[in-house]
Amino acid sequence: MTEATRAGVFAVLRATPAPVRYLLGGVLINQLGAFVQTFLILYLTFRGTSIGFAGVCLAAYSVGAIFGGMLGGELTHRFGGRATIVTVMTCAAPLVASIPLVRGTPAALLAAVALSGLSIQAYRPAAAVLLAEYMPEEHRVMAFSMMRIALNIGAAVAPLIAAVVIQVNWDLLFWLDGATAALWALLAFVLLPKRSASTHGTESDGESVPALSAREVYGTLIRDTRFLCYLVAGMFGMMIYAGSFAVLPLNIVDAGYPVGLYSTVLVISSVVLITCELKITTYIVRIPKYLAGLFGNLVSALGFTLYGLMAEQPFFVIAGALMAVSGMMIHGPSTASHPATFPVELRSRYIATKETLAGVAATIGPMLGLYLWTTFGGPGFWGFCAVLSVIAGSMHIYGLKQPPVVKQPEVVGERP
Repeated sequence: MTEATRAGVFAVLRATPAPVRYLLGGVLINQLGAFVQTFLILYLTFRGTSIGFAGVCLAAYSVGAIFGGMLGGELTHRFGGRATIVTVMTCAAPLVASIPLVRGTPAALLAAVALSGLSIQAYRPAAAVLLAEYMPEEHRVMAFSMMRIALNIGAAVAPLIAAVVIQVNWDLLFWLDGATAALWALLAFVLLPKRSASTHGTESDGESVPALSAREVYGTLIRDTRFLCYLVAGMFGMMIYAGSFAVLPLNIVDAGYPVGLYSTVLVISSVVLITCELKITTYIVRIPKYLAGLFGNLVSALGFTLYGLMAEQPFFVIAGALMAVSGMMIHGPSTASHPATFPVELRSRYIATKETLAGVAATIGPMLGLYLWTTFGGPGFWGFCAVLSVIAGSMHIYGLKQPPVVKQPEVVGERP
């Protein structure tokens, strides 16, 4: 075991380059104002829009986000991560801020919401690529853990900010969202290095790399059965995650518990993840990624099994939440960082494919979860989640396991 793998949390934080700190700060600032997906339906219905059309608008945002992942990967490959973040966040700012202004025109509202989803999601592949470039390879998994924590801190604090802003004016939600997007674009322009290894045909050390077309990269991806297995496992995981968040509050109320129990679960999960993930990751990096993927999903499966027992007593809700979030902390950083380990000529498009399929799964998950819950009840749905989590973990054994390196035989004799 190397000193790098034994490094503690504070040692890694001290070794984190300044561009990574700026990048994580920008991600956090942007997430603090991420209100569109969370509050869009509430906002539109509060302003008099029908629930049906509000749902259509949310679907338009999700569709835009799905295509945004691929767009972000392509822009990152061609122009670099910094230029992509600056461009898409500069576009996102006025689009998000315009939602209150166009809410009375259905076609314009749909366009603004869909394009907001497209531009907001497009920055994620760029951020992941830059994180992989700037962070030393031995700390790359920890870097992705840091990004997950930045996103989760933002996701935990944003509703508290929204609760205050709504008391003043609902429209301020989207103007504040646009302002944080604009600030993220400005910070990226000013603070992130101009030179990027993801720029077409350039390695981080200045050496040229083969210029591969999109067709060649995606052809390589399709033939890479290990990466395809990883992608499917990731889709299963995201479907479970999104579906469980849709079903859990309904199941808690249906079991006769107060809504406050769901709030308690959210607070406990957020606090545990934010405070414990980095420390856990210092241990997880010492084992192969495929074992982290397997064990993490098995622990999550235990959590979903406990959720299925919630009708017995509320203890199983809290215990299930702790197991589910523990599983995420075990497998999340390793699985999230995996596409960043590929060569630079493949990396941005591999990351984009992963982000796009995660968006598809996040869209399907709630619909599938609600269907299974209404059809088979709580135990049936949570049993399905547990089984699918075990399947995803088992697939990571193949998807994340590095193939053996075949050494070339040495040629004995005089070199030319």
